[in-house]
Amino acid sequence: MTADRPDPEALLARVKDEEARRARGKLKIFFGAAAGVGKTYAMLEAARIQRAAGVDLVAGVVETHTRAETEALLAGLEILPPRVVEYRGASLREFDLDAALARRPSLALVDELAHTNAPGSRHAKRWQDVLELLEAGITVYTTLNVQHIESLNDVVAKITGVVVRETVPDSVFEQADDVELVDLPAEDLRQRLREGKVYVPEQAAEAARHFFREGNLIALRELALRRTADRVDAQMQRYRRDHAIQTTWPVTERILVCVGPSPFSAHLVRAGRRLATRLGAEWVVAYIETPDGARLAEDARARVLETLRLAESLGAETVILSAPRMSDEILSYARSRNVSKIVIGKPGRPLWKRLLLGSIVDALVRGSGDIDIYVISGDRETEPTRRPRARPRPIAWPPYGLAVGAVVAATAVAWVMVPRFELANVIMVYLLAVVAVSMRTPRGASVLASILSVAAFDFFFVPPYFTVAVADSQYLLTFAAMLVVALVVSGLTVRVRGQAEAAALRERRTSAVYAMSRELAGTRGIQQLLDVSLRHLADVFGGRIVLLLPDATGGLEPRASMLAPFYLDQNDKAVAQWAFDHRQMAGAGTDNLPGAQMLFVPLVASRGTVGVLGMRLGQARVLDTPEQRHLLETFASQIALAIERGLLAEEAQAAHVSAEAERLRNALLSSVSHDLRTPLASITGGVSSLLESGDSLDAETQRELLRAVHEEAERLNRLVQNLLEMTRLESGSVQVRKDWHSIEELVGAALGRFNRRLGQRPIVTGIPADLPLVPLDPVLIEQVLVNLIDNALKYTPPESPIEIAGRVEGDGVTVEVADRGPGLPPGEERRVFDKFYRGRAVADRGVGLGLAICQGIVEAHGGRIWAENRPGGGVAFRFTLAGKDPPPRMPPVDE
Repeated sequence: MTADRPDPEALLARVKDEEARRARGKLKIFFGAAAGVGKTYAMLEAARIQRAAGVDLVAGVVETHTRAETEALLAGLEILPPRVVEYRGASLREFDLDAALARRPSLALVDELAHTNAPGSRHAKRWQDVLELLEAGITVYTTLNVQHIESLNDVVAKITGVVVRETVPDSVFEQADDVELVDLPAEDLRQRLREGKVYVPEQAAEAARHFFREGNLIALRELALRRTADRVDAQMQRYRRDHAIQTTWPVTERILVCVGPSPFSAHLVRAGRRLATRLGAEWVVAYIETPDGARLAEDARARVLETLRLAESLGAETVILSAPRMSDEILSYARSRNVSKIVIGKPGRPLWKRLLLGSIVDALVRGSGDIDIYVISGDRETEPTRRPRARPRPIAWPPYGLAVGAVVAATAVAWVMVPRFELANVIMVYLLAVVAVSMRTPRGASVLASILSVAAFDFFFVPPYFTVAVADSQYLLTFAAMLVVALVVSGLTVRVRGQAEAAALRERRTSAVYAMSRELAGTRGIQQLLDVSLRHLADVFGGRIVLLLPDATGGLEPRASMLAPFYLDQNDKAVAQWAFDHRQMAGAGTDNLPGAQMLFVPLVASRGTVGVLGMRLGQARVLDTPEQRHLLETFASQIALAIERGLLAEEAQAAHVSAEAERLRNALLSSVSHDLRTPLASITGGVSSLLESGDSLDAETQRELLRAVHEEAERLNRLVQNLLEMTRLESGSVQVRKDWHSIEELVGAALGRFNRRLGQRPIVTGIPADLPLVPLDPVLIEQVLVNLIDNALKYTPPESPIEIAGRVEGDGVTVEVADRGPGLPPGEERRVFDKFYRGRAVADRGVGLGLAICQGIVEAHGGRIWAENRPGGGVAFRFTLAGKDPPPRMPPVDE
């Protein structure tokens, strides 16, 4: 094994990653094929080893399923008390994340990573709780079954017929610091099931007939083994990359098939597929584009694209590489991917060309080292039907004219130089002209410039002059050297220019994808996301573009297009629906329904197909090159992810609104039912007593009953009035009719409505005599004062005072209603104005709308209302009413 010096940039990236990981906790997943293989048991065994080593650990949540051996391992460990959540009449025991963060152990045991938390929890999924623990620096041991990995969800559903709803993103599994596979053969697991060690007997019998069939368990076991092997392989690749190990480690078979524009490339792909199937290996199909290959004819580029499509349809990973030398890039890529076998076609060049110009096969064999090289001969019988020979392109004469002009200009300059300079300097002038031509023209024009330069030098500057004859044979060597140097310089210049153009093209493509991704990341709302996507697609691909999303019935409807309206006929809609249903490109330029006028690309995200991208190509030949096809697929992938994110945000918002509406509805129903029932019961009881026993009751008792009925009727009236007032405020039907009024009069009117309830309670008013008039609606502001006073009466002791004051502040007047009650809990100063919010339990606490109504009325006046705890106890409610104009002057009163 040879180890070269590691790449400094890769080493720096690794150091940064290690620094970031050092601050986080470590995640270890005990991974298994199905329930009952012993994941929790293995986790507890590992935890006991850590505890014996002195590690501070706590069992956050461990599901023993009443298995005696598992409970025995849990005994003696510190167990975090669960958080009890009431949901639909049931008490659910959930992992207490806040308690775990407050306890802050070094290691936490959190069983069943894919568990869904009860509604009302901070996170919807338990894996989100685990991520928060890791961010807090707490190491976590957890368990996971293979069917809960998101990317394998549909595979498991096809195998078992059971759709697993609880899943964990692949990114969570991949970022685990350690994954321990807990394996058990299928028959042993079924035996544990029969012994009742997995489920209770009733559930075990049902599970054995369905999910726990032997075939299902074998398939799930293979999935778990493969997923673990993939993770180990990724770790090995990272190690080889970090340590710059160039040699191949043949721990697993990986095949690289190299294709080109040859008609026999399809045969190579099929041969690679057969080899990969026989070896059970991964395989990659690569096309290496050189500067010469960038100028392939249209039919040759079409063959490359068809070959890559064939490889993808056969299950290969395809990649397009760019390099000046094909063999070097193939070997470099093969070593970076730990490829064990390279499949390449038999060279078609004649022997003399291979000896003179070299052969890719020979270069690969010389530099392959431990990599096996398979050379496949093309079978002409399997050659696809040849396309009609393309018409030769017309020659572009301007580059050749430029070459001739450059040589003429160089000759003129050299003619001026000859009397004073040596012929070697004249040669330099011609070489400079060749370089100038090569920088701006294709290879043919630069070759013409090289030949004309030698001819012009011989004709004008080598004796005998103005003839091609040479008097001194030494000049023949000069001509040969000059021609070779000119050809080499022109070739290198053209190649460098081609590489620069290819790099610029790749940079433009990368910049286009990055620009769209960055703008999509900062955009909210489905329609805005579609508009941004459409604009970037039009900038890169041109043509007429439409984005279609499914409606409520599952049919596709245009949601954004370059031209509005974008007409789609029935054939276009049918092709778009086919692409949506089958998750494949369809339409013009594809193998699926190629007779369509448009190209349709499915927008596939993690949850399925979220829409379809339609393009009416016209002059936009987006599938002419493999690069354009892959760029379009990249754009489609980014758009699909953005749409999925937007849909998830809308669903989350809808769920939040629905939950809030449900909470308000439940609060309203419970409040109204209680607050209506209590006064109605009192009224009914009092009236029934008067009707049934009125003649036998004395006058004082009858008055007390009537007084109680009257008070409860007033209470019921206030409740109904508050409900109606809140409804009017929320509907916007409240009309504020402002006029100039005195605050003192309104305070007096409000207090007059509480004569009986005030009793002996002290009332302190502080309204200055010179307090100006305020523009307000007297009925509404009196209601505000009534609600504030009523709130103070309900939540303060009977002997405590109530203080009402008014003062001028700025351009308005501030009114204060204060008490000496228990005050508000810290942080609740704003919540008291929420609908249905109730304070501490009192005998008559109302429905929780009084202060919300006050806020709505004050804000309708253009003012604001707030609450503050008072020093020494109590709370002060203050509201401000502003007046832009000075109050009117009252006319003098005649004596």
